[in-house]
Amino acid sequence: MEFKQVVGNRRSIRYFKPWKPVERDKIQALLESANRSSRAMNADCAKAIVVNRNDLGADVLEAARTPTTTPAFDQAPVHIYWYLDMAYMEGAQERLKMLVDVGALTAAQGWSHVYVDEVVYPTVIEPIKQDPMLMGGLGAVEAGLAICQAQLAAVDEGLGACLHAFNAEAVKGLLNPPDHWIPLWVMLVGYPAEDPEAGGQRPRSPLHEVFFEGSYGPENGWREDPEVTARLKEAGMIQRPAPLPERSEELRALARMFGLPE
Repeated sequence: MEFKQVVGNRRSIRYFKPWKPVERDKIQALLESANRSSRAMNADCAKAIVVNRNDLGADVLEAARTPTTTPAFDQAPVHIYWYLDMAYMEGAQERLKMLVDVGALTAAQGWSHVYVDEVVYPTVIEPIKQDPMLMGGLGAVEAGLAICQAQLAAVDEGLGACLHAFNAEAVKGLLNPPDHWIPLWVMLVGYPAEDPEAGGQRPRSPLHEVFFEGSYGPENGWREDPEVTARLKEAGMIQRPAPLPERSEELRALARMFGLPE
């Protein structure tokens, strides 16, 4: 699938086919996509534990719920529990030197093992390590990039995915994450029971309200080019907006299928 189409097709799927398992190779594609994401210092900020829903048990599923948890928690055949590894700065010097060795960080731009040891480490890496808030914020951004790519890979593999909050203590005993892993989200993965359009693209603010050119200010909002918008619609990135006219009937049918209130 073309990239713009994948971006346009992505939805937070909240109804899954619980009877249809997800092939292991497709989950590997998600993880490989996450593993190829951009990351500062080539650090593995994002860590994940993949679990088959049936292995969690009804009691753990119930305890892991939060007020925002939907029935999809019980339907999705695969749960991917994402964490931020707060030890991601360990070994940063050696990873940067490896990037020098493979030619990703080049001598023409001033990079060398000595530069890493004598300049980058004391002026960049060490200050980050001494500031837990900064370290957490930067790490969360890097982990988010990995999670985003896994979501897009799910769409490309014909799957549905949705991020949910979860009660980390409820699953800690089963998943056994290290104490320095901070829980982020659980990604529910499976084949959509709802139409993949899921009622249409979610509403978003226009570009000029959230992106700016030159400097911040209402007068500097990004000016959208109608020709570009039309091109992105044709490529499938911008799609029919929610709610689609058939969505109400679809939701009633889904409620009946899963024995939920209409």
